[in-house]
Amino acid sequence: MKNLGELLIQHGPFSEIVIGNTAIVRAMIESGVRVVTSYPGSPTPEIAESINSIPKEKTPLYFEFSTNEKVALEVAFGAAVNGFTSCVFFKSVGMNVVADSFVQLSMMEIPGGMVIVTGDDPGANSSQNEQDNRHYARLSYTPIFEPKDAQEVYDMFKKAVEYSKELRSPVILRLTTHTAHFKQRVNFGTFVPSPVGSPIFDVKNNGPYIPIAQNVPVMKRRALEKLVKWQEISEQFAFLNSNSSEIGIITTGLPYLSLLDVLSENAKKVDILRLGMVYPLPRKTIVEFLKTHKTVKILEELDDFIEERVKAIAFEEKLDVTIIGKVDIDDWIGEYTPEKVHSVISKFSPELLRSLQKPMHQVRVVNRAPQLCPGCGHRPVFYVLSKILKEKDISVADIGCHTLGFLEPYNVGQVLLSMGHSTGTASGLSMFNPDRKIVAFLGDSTFFHAGIPGIINAVFNKHNFTLVIMENGTTAMTGHQDHPGKAMKIRQILEAIGVKHIWEVDTYQQDKLEEILRTALETKEFNVVIAKHPCMLKFTRERRRKGVVKVPQMKVTNRCTLAGVCITKFACPSFQKADDGSIFVHEDLCIGDGSCAIVCPSGALEFEKVESGGDNK
Repeated sequence: MKNLGELLIQHGPFSEIVIGNTAIVRAMIESGVRVVTSYPGSPTPEIAESINSIPKEKTPLYFEFSTNEKVALEVAFGAAVNGFTSCVFFKSVGMNVVADSFVQLSMMEIPGGMVIVTGDDPGANSSQNEQDNRHYARLSYTPIFEPKDAQEVYDMFKKAVEYSKELRSPVILRLTTHTAHFKQRVNFGTFVPSPVGSPIFDVKNNGPYIPIAQNVPVMKRRALEKLVKWQEISEQFAFLNSNSSEIGIITTGLPYLSLLDVLSENAKKVDILRLGMVYPLPRKTIVEFLKTHKTVKILEELDDFIEERVKAIAFEEKLDVTIIGKVDIDDWIGEYTPEKVHSVISKFSPELLRSLQKPMHQVRVVNRAPQLCPGCGHRPVFYVLSKILKEKDISVADIGCHTLGFLEPYNVGQVLLSMGHSTGTASGLSMFNPDRKIVAFLGDSTFFHAGIPGIINAVFNKHNFTLVIMENGTTAMTGHQDHPGKAMKIRQILEAIGVKHIWEVDTYQQDKLEEILRTALETKEFNVVIAKHPCMLKFTRERRRKGVVKVPQMKVTNRCTLAGVCITKFACPSFQKADDGSIFVHEDLCIGDGSCAIVCPSGALEFEKVESGGDNK
């Protein structure tokens, strides 16, 4: 079996089947990247997994998970401004967190070069929105590369580093969920190890780095002058499929591949211009393309980012061409998979699809509600609160596995904005609201990421609500990455902040948990309940690595009265209903945690017996 870590650092060229997130790590190594930072978030976590697969004594990369995306970006900037090539990566909404510092980068001289990898999420597969981060590029004068597949993820990252170092400016490599996870055979180059260089931070020759009133015009002019050079570079990344057609399509990234899939042999009936850089656009190439076509369709995911600029170019150049972009709201929503692109093209030119030998069939997707894992320590919290809270009370969700508490049957968590918002939103909801209890939630990773300022605000301004910190010891939702809780205790931080009322409880101790939550909700000032239990998915995986495969599972005894609390209220997916109406435990799902036993009103749940190797801790 191949060792991924050893593969990534081998010196000679090779080819291997990998996903885009893995290809990018080899590109980092070949490009001489020294510092890589991140805060975990889909669709980018496999980048970190690939980096961490390299033996620590052999890796040429310094890598850290920072406390949040903004800190990660600032660490990478500090390294790059000191002469070390750096990369920071995060998910789409992480761009909102870094924005305050990110918008300054293009005005700085960055001699080491710096690449920002954003994992955008059309379709909101793992995010709270479909935000289009291309807008940040225009806001900040930062160029964007947009690859179409894993090979281009590798190729474009290397080019991004090359030009970033040459122009001493930041550059974005924009992945989407499909390109991050696109799997193909990628041809890699040579890795030539080199010694770590010397720090070169030099204000006199590379500054100014302080954007005060007298410096900003100079720094902004420098950024805009570099943008002109980036526009010249973008001409190299405009790829034309010419068939001398009067119909043209301008597209990029995944939509391009979906378009080829949809058109099949009819792709020869249109001219396709694919943009590898989407900001700044290759104006010269676009002008020539518009001049030679009567009708041009702009095919792009999410917003009309390219469409707006192409239409502006046509207007400025006084070109006689019909440009068709998005025609209805549906065109703004979702991933541009082949099924989606088929729908979009059918509204633009149905005749392109009529003669196809194989019509596009819609894929039937079965709706399946997300759910907490068997044994999840969050489940008892939601189960208990669903009994305690009245219909008029308000519960404020946050980002994490515990967001799923808003689903049936718990219905706990009624509003959500972003990571760490819960304390601020709960503070506002508590005002002039004496008769409705307010409870907010915060994960332990989010506590360090963005939760502390809201807690300080609640203490300082004397807001009245209960905060439940769901402490499972890891950043679970994105793959069990570490967070600062390994090095410091949440309770100690809360005490230092000035929180007067703090309770800690293991969530499997449901009677004690219920007693504490009832007390907390009756407390007439800000208070915190730290609801603790290790992530059981992480725990069971670690248990299997130690060779413990068979553990005592729960069983339903003949005392069962079919009350159904285990299914309808506690809602552990291990419990299933048979065709005859009886309840049984699914052996592929039960992890033997026993957290369900206390909820059965007839006491019908107990551990089965195993002959040996049992471990139900």
